[in-house]
Amino acid sequence: MPGAELKAPGLLRRAADWVDIQWSVLERSLRAVAPRARGRLLDVGCGEKPYEAWFLPYVSAYVGIEQASTFAVTAAGGRARADVVYGGGTLPFRDGGFDTVLSVQVLEHTPHPAALVAEMARVLAPDGLLILTAPFQFRLHEEPHDYFRYSPHGLRQLCGDAGLEVTETLAQGSLWSVLGHKLNTYLSFRVARVGALVQQMGKLGHEAPTGEGPRWWALPAVGPSVVAISTAARALDRLLPEPDESLGYLVLARHRRPAGVSVK
Repeated sequence: MPGAELKAPGLLRRAADWVDIQWSVLERSLRAVAPRARGRLLDVGCGEKPYEAWFLPYVSAYVGIEQASTFAVTAAGGRARADVVYGGGTLPFRDGGFDTVLSVQVLEHTPHPAALVAEMARVLAPDGLLILTAPFQFRLHEEPHDYFRYSPHGLRQLCGDAGLEVTETLAQGSLWSVLGHKLNTYLSFRVARVGALVQQMGKLGHEAPTGEGPRWWALPAVGPSVVAISTAARALDRLLPEPDESLGYLVLARHRRPAGVSVK
């Protein structure tokens, strides 16, 4: 049934997440910073809240918000786990209402990213933490609402313009992750056409529902190939890291403090 979630065994979902290089590096970076979250957390562009379990042990509340017009046409929109759906523009929260603001792979989908970052800074408490990720090299997705790609310098500039200071930057993968992800994307979505299948497993929730069925005859060749590529990409990232290449970046940012004011 279209839009229904496939009741795949946990092992199958974990295998799919492991093969998905972009998801793997995203998960690794978010799990690494999750212990720094605290208090009330706002997830901007939450979708189905796929990161909630990683942050819940460290926060007192996890609130997810989505933009109505874009969320409605995604696979996740039919399952609607967002706590708040709004019309865009001003976030419907008071100034300084959240101790942690999380935004994962959302900035590329807003035509006015500076305004969104400014809103996230506004609702962030003075001593709060912004956890922000955005892609640097990634395929077109959620079209036509796919506008930008971000270098770490661009993310730093956006945060600075909003009165935030980036305190840490984490690259998500290296050259081999980039190459492996692009090859696996081509094999999976162009050759085997498994988009609808992985959406039924609960993945790709932020993309439009895919009705095209898989090419079952291609899976015996594509399956082992994407596993081999993912394995090689991980090994080569460790052996031959390339700092100028990455799938994306995660930044941690806080409100700028006047000179002489320390953080307790």
